[in-house]
Amino acid sequence: MDITSFLMYCFIVTFTPGPTNIVILSTAHNYGAKKAMEYTYGSTIAFGLLLSISAILNTVLITILPKVLLFMQLIGTMYMLYLAYQIYRMDASEPTNNSTGTFVSGFLMQFLNPKVVLFTLTVIPSFILPYYTDMVTLTISVVVITIIGFLAFVTWVSFGELFKKFLQSHKRVVNIMMALCLVCATVMIWL
Repeated sequence: MDITSFLMYCFIVTFTPGPTNIVILSTAHNYGAKKAMEYTYGSTIAFGLLLSISAILNTVLITILPKVLLFMQLIGTMYMLYLAYQIYRMDASEPTNNSTGTFVSGFLMQFLNPKVVLFTLTVIPSFILPYYTDMVTLTISVVVITIIGFLAFVTWVSFGELFKKFLQSHKRVVNIMMALCLVCATVMIWL
């Protein structure tokens, strides 16, 4: 397993702006870190739950249909390239409004967030299952990815307005760099 591309992919997808991160940023900016952390806890628990479900489902699928792994890797690759394109053309200057930064809304957001759902469905079969299928390794992987997600969420809380200003003032350069890193991680899966 290429740990570098795995970690790069996890960090890029979880730290780049997406629906959850933007809501966290907006909540921290508008209602403070305490309210944003409440939302973050709900988001993190749902993120870990989705990763666990994905690991179980993908392990069962691979046991029943071994060729499904290649198919899931192809879907993961296409999704990663799509994300790179979306990051490249993203406009971080659009304002986001959030008045419900609660634990429940953070939890439910993860199940409705296509970025999270697709990430959780593709990261395990793209990076872990080609090399490991034992429950201990899958559990450790889910925990590591969940921690990375939590760190991403906390980063968005911590930097609130400061991070938002940085993205807005350097959004083009940041988006291009993140998109290129994601393309690099995608290519490394197949090498």
